[in-house]
Parts: sequence; C-alpha cells; structure tokens
Amino acid sequence: MPEEGDVPPDGHADRRDDQSSGSRAARPPGAETETRNREEYYVDLRVAVSTEESVTARRTAAAEQDASAKWDEKVTESRWIWSEYQRKWPPEERTPTDRPAHPPGSWRGDGNRELDRAANSQVEEACDRIAEREERQISPALRTIESEDPDRHLIGFDDRLKGRDRIKEKVYDTVEEFDRSLEDAVSLVPDTIRYTFQYREARYTEGVWADIGRLKDYGFKLDKLSNSWSGEQYKGVNSQWIEPEAGQRFEVQFHTRISYEGKQLTHTAYERLRSKQGDYSFIAFLDFSAPKL
Repeated sequence: MPEEGDVPPDGHADRRDDQSSGSRAARPPGAETETRNREEYYVDLRVAVSTEESVTARRTAAAEQDASAKWDEKVTESRWIWSEYQRKWPPEERTPTDRPAHPPGSWRGDGNRELDRAANSQVEEACDRIAEREERQISPALRTIESEDPDRHLIGFDDRLKGRDRIKEKVYDTVEEFDRSLEDAVSLVPDTIRYTFQYREARYTEGVWADIGRLKDYGFKLDKLSNSWSGEQYKGVNSQWIEPEAGQRFEVQFHTRISYEGKQLTHTAYERLRSKQGDYSFIAFLDFSAPKL
C-alpha cells in the first residue's frame, strides 16, 4: 500500500527478522536463516546463473565439435562412395543429334525444349525484371535481416539468381504441362531468387524461427514452409516467399554447416537422379541429426 514501506511480505527470503509482523509462519525445521541483503542475494544469483550458462555453453561446443569431427570423417567416405558410383554408372554418353540451326533470338534446351524468338524475348525480359527486383528490393532486405543476428549468416550469396537456361526449362515445362501463359509460367517458378541462411547446430531451431519472424516483419508473405529433415534425401528447411509490391517469389533455405555441405556434396547426384539416369541411392547414405522444429 502507498503508506507502507518497501517491506517484503512475511515468509519472503528478503524479509529480515526485525521486519516481522509477529504473525509470520514458523520457519520449516532445518531451514537456514537468510543473512544476505537483497543486493548480495542477486549478485550471488547472477554468478550462479552465469556459471551454469558457461558450463552449458562448453558442453554444447564440445557436442558440436564432436559432430563436426564425425561429419568430416563421413565426408571423406562419401566422396569415395560417389566416385565408385561414377565409375560403375558413368554419365550416359549421347551422340550429338544433328539439328538445324535454330533461328536467331530463339532458345533451345535439353529434351527438345524450345522457345521461339518472341517467347524467348518475353522470358528474357521477365528475367531482367526479376534481377532488378532482386538487386533493388529483396537482397537489401535480406542483408538487413542478416545483420540483426551475427551468430549466423547468408551463404552462397553469389548464386542467389537461378541460371536463365534453368528458368527457361521450368517455364517451358509449365507451359507444356499446364497450358499456362509464359507470364504465368515465369511467375510460378519459386526459386528464381534464392538465399540460404546457415546456423550453428545448437542455435538452429531458435535461429530459423527468429528469421521467419523477421522476414514476416519486413512485409514478405510466407507462401510455403517445408521441413525435410526427416526425408531420405534432402536435409533442411525450405521456404517460399512473396514480395508484396511486385508479387515476386523467392526461396529461403535454412541449413546448418553440415546439412549445407551435404547438399553441395550430393548436388551432382541429385541432378542425375532428377534426370532419371540409374539408381543413385547415394544421396540417402549421408546421416544427419534432425533438429526439432
């Protein structure tokens, strides 16, 4: 109450004997009398908490070092296994097909994919707009978000734009399979722009949720979130976002060092698996510890 002094209630650890109202419950048998004042109590408490956090940090660091050492050993074995797969199932040698030269300005890709001059020009213009949005709007925002937590960083930033040939392949397939317009087909490619955050294993879950929140706070709309840690091939969390002003889609991947290196190690195998050239269960060989998200 306003007229009362700053006196702890009866039974509180900070209440001194001379502050007793005479009605305090008896101290439990064997309980020690608190002789510290409030300041001394909280200094001791901070020291105890700091010590506990330090011990936890050392244990976490040791666990991460152990996981890193095991991964380094597995990488060596994995590279050998992949070389064996390449030896047993080398890339298929195809005799080049004689094709007439395609008209100037048109595009021709694998699997008889073709875009005539007008269609190719339209996709090229769309790619130019995507590159401009990436440079002016999306990448500056991702760099700002990156600066908000120095304990993780963007990796592979130089590869944030998908190659134009790969975009054209996806556009061609979408047009052929779903009978969509070229403009719609380009807008549906989710990873024309892509980013990857890499975290320490001990802070992975916390960091992923924090960065998802930061992306939302920046105004980006979350379109899809996929946790693939329990899958047999790709390990990590992928998300697809929409920049609201232009409706531009982009992808953000969330990795640990080990899962990112695993993805890079198996990328060639993934490409061959995607093209359905043989049995490449090598991707499923790598072992990862799945964080709880």
